[in-house]
Amino acid sequence: MTNWLTIRRGKAPLVLSFPHTGTDIPAAFQPRLVSPWLARKDADWWIEKLYDFGVELDATMVRTGISRTIIDVNRDPSGVSLYPGQATTGLCPLTSFDGEPLYRQGQEPDEAEISSRRETYFQPYHDALAAEIARLRQSHPTVVLYDCHSIRSAIPRLFEDMLPVFNIGTNSGAACAPELAAEVERRCAESEFPSILNGRFKGGYITRHYGKPAEGVHAVQMELGCRGYMEEPLGPVSEANWPTPYDPAHAAPIRVVLKDILEDCLRFAEQEGAS
Repeated sequence: MTNWLTIRRGKAPLVLSFPHTGTDIPAAFQPRLVSPWLARKDADWWIEKLYDFGVELDATMVRTGISRTIIDVNRDPSGVSLYPGQATTGLCPLTSFDGEPLYRQGQEPDEAEISSRRETYFQPYHDALAAEIARLRQSHPTVVLYDCHSIRSAIPRLFEDMLPVFNIGTNSGAACAPELAAEVERRCAESEFPSILNGRFKGGYITRHYGKPAEGVHAVQMELGCRGYMEEPLGPVSEANWPTPYDPAHAAPIRVVLKDILEDCLRFAEQEGAS
């Protein structure tokens, strides 16, 4: 255990992954960054609060406190793009989602530093995630890994128009059984929020790497448009207006849907395990 890696061990066949909620920036990196706010701008704000009911479901939760600007644990460690031909950010991002430089000129990490960050922050996160999945599979034939994310609803550099609130990713169907994807899709479609399955976001490295239905591990990424759970300025943001505070009242409606989705995931795992 480290001071930046948090693991909550449950007994249910459900793992919640929080790879982008971290805002910690170790002191050694801070002088090289353009600004602390810009370095934290693209965090998945308040997602760990939004899903705190996972404790009630006895889910296992794995979360890194390290900012994705230092290292993105949901990117392929080899550096291969998740979305070839489309704008995205890498293992150690050099720009924000909007294309702004994160580092002062000449202060970007080189290959040796990227390798060091990978060993220090990336590998322990994935070691923990793999260990928790393996632990649960000792008592459950089927486990669901649910990767928790959010993103601003309007980022022209990454996607056109307004992003749906629910963006379900299953690596185009390879990461989980079609029955599970259909159930999550149904829950979202029946809600008041717009949704899509395998649209702009099909699942990052975590979903693609761990989702192995034939081996009893079914992975789903949920990328939420921020407006679904927080007051979101729909346009350019600045330090003056982003992020907005977490508002439990604003988040309450979507939390109902998210809890239903996770209960569906649990039901699927239990039924698959019993068959």
